Amino acid sequence: MSSLSLTLRDSSTMLRRNLLHARRYPSLTLNLLLTPVVLLLLFVYIFGDVMSAGMGGGDRAAYIAYVVPGILMMTIGGTVVGTAVSVSNDMTEGIIARFRTMAIHRGSVLIGHVIGSVLQSIASVVLVGAVAVAIGFRSADATVLEWLAAFGLMALVALALTWIAVGMGMISPNAEAASNNALPLIVLPLISSAFVPVDSMPGWFRPIAEYQPFTPAIETLRGLLLGTEIGHNGWLAVTWCLGLTVLGYFWSKAAFNRDPK
Repeated sequence: MSSLSLTLRDSSTMLRRNLLHARRYPSLTLNLLLTPVVLLLLFVYIFGDVMSAGMGGGDRAAYIAYVVPGILMMTIGGTVVGTAVSVSNDMTEGIIARFRTMAIHRGSVLIGHVIGSVLQSIASVVLVGAVAVAIGFRSADATVLEWLAAFGLMALVALALTWIAVGMGMISPNAEAASNNALPLIVLPLISSAFVPVDSMPGWFRPIAEYQPFTPAIETLRGLLLGTEIGHNGWLAVTWCLGLTVLGYFWSKAAFNRDPK
């Protein structure tokens, strides 16, 4: 078999392994999925009228349209936290040491985690999106091309954050530390433009929300789903995603190839 065939075979085996783990132990995924759903319902039904009034006097439906793209990005960030925990478990429980002694492609272990996490992120986004539609979210102004671009953007964000989460899991001494290390992937969307526009934030806080990866990604997704202007956020979001993907890939690869102590 060629090197490419071996890589594909071993990566698909590792992918099946990770998907089986997710199916057998769904509690972590469900707990991470529950957070964006609760936040969506909280901000729509409890804070929706107040927030929409503060953003220009719109109604609750207008705020649903505003907040859903941010919640979808938060869903991706929350889902990949489970990847960091899963990778840390593999590192600390000895299975990685076993894989090192087997005649398999070394990169397939990481590739299996990454592809499995991206698939879980997309599935989580679909489920949260279904809840959003059920409570009134509509995207009537988006074209088919914009819908495809929106799904492509979310997949690219999921890929970038997954590689970062894999690196966090590789360097964590245990699952609890991995969960704590990956916490910024949940916190950063909270201090972005997910819930309120950046322009409404205090001047000293605005740069924190503006110059981080989630804000341009959220603004791009919001523009694609609602059919509004994206401006410079599109290329900023893609640049952030590509940069984080490259950083996470080489970080994870270096940590994986490091000789165990």
